[in-house]
Amino acid sequence: MEEYISKFLNLAIEYTPKLALAIITLILGLWIISIIINIFEKTLIASKADKTLIPFLKSLCSWVLKILLFISVASMVGIATTSFVAVLGAAGLAIGLALQGSLSNFAGGVLLLIFKPYKVGDIIESQGYVGKVKEIQIFNTILTTYQNRTIIIPNSVISSNSIVNITSNGIIRVDMEIGISYDSDIDKAKKVIYKAINKNEKVLKDPECNIGVNALADSSVNLLVMPWCESKDYWDVYFGVREDIKKALDKNNITIPFPQRDVHIINS
Repeated sequence: MEEYISKFLNLAIEYTPKLALAIITLILGLWIISIIINIFEKTLIASKADKTLIPFLKSLCSWVLKILLFISVASMVGIATTSFVAVLGAAGLAIGLALQGSLSNFAGGVLLLIFKPYKVGDIIESQGYVGKVKEIQIFNTILTTYQNRTIIIPNSVISSNSIVNITSNGIIRVDMEIGISYDSDIDKAKKVIYKAINKNEKVLKDPECNIGVNALADSSVNLLVMPWCESKDYWDVYFGVREDIKKALDKNNITIPFPQRDVHIINS
């Protein structure tokens, strides 16, 4: 018993200073890392870096510094860093195999940040969803739809499939089909529609709106109306112009037909 007590006291005398120093180093290290990360974030903001990159780089830098700190603290206690790194590598391999999907999402996020097919604030269409990019995280992209719904799409899915960036060019064309009756004057209808469109302040004068016959349908002559607007005004123009056109056509006695069928009854 005395032998065990003696060994315990010797170990306590040997490792207590190291353990105390390691704890102090860990606390100070975490505090210094938080200061470094805050300075790093302020530097990125001051340099007007892409808002998409700031949280990603901040998180990545924080984890790298913390891992280095933990390895340093472990070596101070007396743990062999070579074996520690080997165990860490083996654990990393096991975790990597278990989390292949998450790692592919991480790789997809890195590709999105490098090639930048879209950025925060853009309106995109992907996987059948249309929404405004709220945030590009390490593993997911978060969209906000026009119904104020939050859509979370894995980065691996977005990076490996087609993406439609609706707002990347700044302006967008609003295509709408308007039907008029076969009895109506096409030239007159075009002039009425053109005049109604140009009254809308959000419709751009350059590029100019085009109007053309798109189809000779069963019950109507379908005109394709193509005004341009800024991307942010898309829905205002989409709904507002349709209403203006309907009122203008009614005022000028131009009929917008509806499907109808003539039935002939033959008496034998």
